[in-house]
Amino acid sequence: MILNHIWGLYAHPLEEWKTIDSRHESMTFALSHILLIALIPCAAAYYASAYLGWSIGAREATFLTKSSAMTMAVAMYLGIIVAVFALAYLIHWMAKTFGASPTFTQSMELAAYTATPAIMSGIAALYPELWFVTMAFLAGISYSVYLLYSGVPILMHIPEERGFIYASSVVTAGLIMLVVLMVVSAILWTNGLGPAYI
Repeated sequence: MILNHIWGLYAHPLEEWKTIDSRHESMTFALSHILLIALIPCAAAYYASAYLGWSIGAREATFLTKSSAMTMAVAMYLGIIVAVFALAYLIHWMAKTFGASPTFTQSMELAAYTATPAIMSGIAALYPELWFVTMAFLAGISYSVYLLYSGVPILMHIPEERGFIYASSVVTAGLIMLVVLMVVSAILWTNGLGPAYI
């Protein structure tokens, strides 16, 4: 079922959003989706960091120790889960402003399925060239934003015009969260919690 939703979101997103809305799946289903999908970028990043090495421009490849790569992968996994929960909370919190009254499960479904392309773009880490991973991530983010704009009116049961403003507000708040996460990561990195290189 999870794989069907993933395929549907790429092949025919509007119809798939309607299917997701009509089924009203449980919180467990939305959680299992995100817990499974979040493994993809983490496993790819671990393998790339420990075994393939990251290349930035013409420099020699940089490797992390296996234990450091595992620590970073686990931190990345937890970060993805927390980010999806935060996005779901934002969606739920903003709903009344735009005339919607979703359950938290519906908000979690919207957050989980919207985030799927951005998360799955992490598989690009298997070709650890910075330019390639960046391009794949930008493509994933772009499609996630498209899914958000197309899914909000359907899952929140509001008109498209209001859904557009609602989705724009969520995107803005999501970008602010991303900047905060980057700043916190940079602070932790420079205060001795960075990875160990070989």
